[in-house]
Amino acid sequence: MSLKDRVAIITGAARGIGRACAERFLADDVAGVVLADIDSTAASSAAVELDPGGGRVLAVPVDLTCRAEVDAMVEKTVSKFGRVDILVNNAGIAGPKGALEEQTEDELDRIFAVNVKGPWFACAAAHSHFLENGYGRIVNIASIAGKEGNPGLVPYSMSKAALIGMTKAYAKEVATLGILVNSVAPAVIETEILAQVSDEVKEYMISKIPMGRVGQPEEVAELVLFLSSEQCSFSTGFCYDISGGRATY
Repeated sequence: MSLKDRVAIITGAARGIGRACAERFLADDVAGVVLADIDSTAASSAAVELDPGGGRVLAVPVDLTCRAEVDAMVEKTVSKFGRVDILVNNAGIAGPKGALEEQTEDELDRIFAVNVKGPWFACAAAHSHFLENGYGRIVNIASIAGKEGNPGLVPYSMSKAALIGMTKAYAKEVATLGILVNSVAPAVIETEILAQVSDEVKEYMISKIPMGRVGQPEEVAELVLFLSSEQCSFSTGFCYDISGGRATY
């Protein structure tokens, strides 16, 4: 699966699944990767580590809740590499654990701003460039919580369900335009986002996985690589589970 001559934007790319995707893309000879992250220091450090010469990796600080910054992210990509072909909407937040009636409206708004509006902004910003190229691959990193729901994480589960819904609807809009849109629903993955949930919630989520373990970012990156490649040619609007057997439908 070659990404040769392709240019990718990965949000939340300073660490975790996003960084694993960047590493895998570079190994597959991608022409350019943009590490987009709200943590500019971490993104810049990751860029230097992955590409000391700076020819193939660009760190772009971005607040995904601000549409102007997302638009600028895409324009910086095109300015640096001349094009954009792949968008991996990976950035997300879990928010605090708590019963539905204990959640605040401000927290709900913050989770939806990052997990739903951010990917929506990014797809809209990249759309014209994909049309110009006649080619585009979008991979939205959702969650098994968006399909099954996790108690104690109602706002997060709601946001990931919305992201899956956006994937299905947008994919149908652009199905004949060379743009394929898919999502990935991981179960528990060994990333820093786990620190945002309690041990009780983590144990609950792992107990639902027949393999009895958490997944690794590199395992998710392999699936994202396929969905970002030309070899993915007749699949769009689908949500791919990577859950250690938790979801089999």
